[in-house]
Amino acid sequence: MSTFPSVFVSHGSPDLPLQPSPSLDFLKQLGIQLDKPKAILVVSAHWQSHVPTVSTATEVKIVHDFWGFPADLYQIDYSPPGAPELAEQVTKLLTKAGFEYEVYPDRELDHGAWEPLMLMYPQADIPVTQLSIQPHLGTNHHRLLGRALASLRQEGVLILASGTTTHNLRAFGAYPFDAPPPDWVTQFDQWLAEVIANNNFDALLNYRRLAPYAAKNHPTEEHLLPLFVALGAGGPEVKGTQLHSSFTYGVLSMAAYAFAA
Repeated sequence: MSTFPSVFVSHGSPDLPLQPSPSLDFLKQLGIQLDKPKAILVVSAHWQSHVPTVSTATEVKIVHDFWGFPADLYQIDYSPPGAPELAEQVTKLLTKAGFEYEVYPDRELDHGAWEPLMLMYPQADIPVTQLSIQPHLGTNHHRLLGRALASLRQEGVLILASGTTTHNLRAFGAYPFDAPPPDWVTQFDQWLAEVIANNNFDALLNYRRLAPYAAKNHPTEEHLLPLFVALGAGGPEVKGTQLHSSFTYGVLSMAAYAFAA
């Protein structure tokens, strides 16, 4: 049985599936690169809750949780099978690690989850469940959340964390799709890539204090916190590898990372 790395991908703008770009091409080949897992646990920036919450849905539906985009985007459907058995494993591992949790029986996949999934595994034949994030609890909480789930990787499960490496929606719209990124975006993006390449995870956990323009790139933290779940899920001897680097709309870094021992 394959052991998968834990993976963080940037889903960027909701129009990701419609806009030709390097990030679109990357996600379309990532599923082939990783191979086909037994099941997928998605951790998306767009499912936020007070405590870790696990979807126990047996039939998975998607939600078009955005507005103002081309009509074609709202016609997309993606309906993989649910993964209640994986959800049960997740709850057992969270209990073992001392986390309080809740379950959600009919959670729909938000676009942070289904857009990367439909590009990576378009056949929609892999069981999927989802785990929420807790934006008020910070980076180390999410690293420990991932650490609790790391053993799933040895069982053929792909832990897929989905956010966006830089995410300032106040600046979104001020740049065309193919605009070059401003310095305040590239400086943060390069800092992140360097600390991950050097396995300097103490600095990564303290990015808000140490990284250039951290608060400007993430006025709120929810789009970067899935990265820390992927980091933790890489295991105690984790090393990080950058899988992709590009930008859309100037201010959205579409960087992706893998974590494994």
